[in-house]
Amino acid sequence: MTLGAWLWLIAAGLVEVAFSQSIRPTAHFTRPVPTIICFVLGAASIYLLSRAMDALPVGTAYVVFTGIGSLGAIALGILISGDPVTLGRLVGLGLIVGGICVTHLTAAAH
Repeated sequence: MTLGAWLWLIAAGLVEVAFSQSIRPTAHFTRPVPTIICFVLGAASIYLLSRAMDALPVGTAYVVFTGIGSLGAIALGILISGDPVTLGRLVGLGLIVGGICVTHLTAAAH
């Protein structure tokens, strides 16, 4: 596993966060420009993920990818959209981070 693959994966996760935030402005895909931006971000995140999967196991790459996307979506929802901060959400975020760490550590061991 190379550092380059992990960089592709981190980039994929960050673009996935942008993608998640680009969905609402499409107004159910009725606004053309936000819809195009949304589709481009979605395709870009999958492309970057596919590059990471050239060197990383599929399961590892996908878990980290969705974990970054989930963390980012929840964090931006709290910071930008005023989503509630609850103990359950904070515990869930901690479990996601822990899962990403365990996945990374066990992938590095192989």
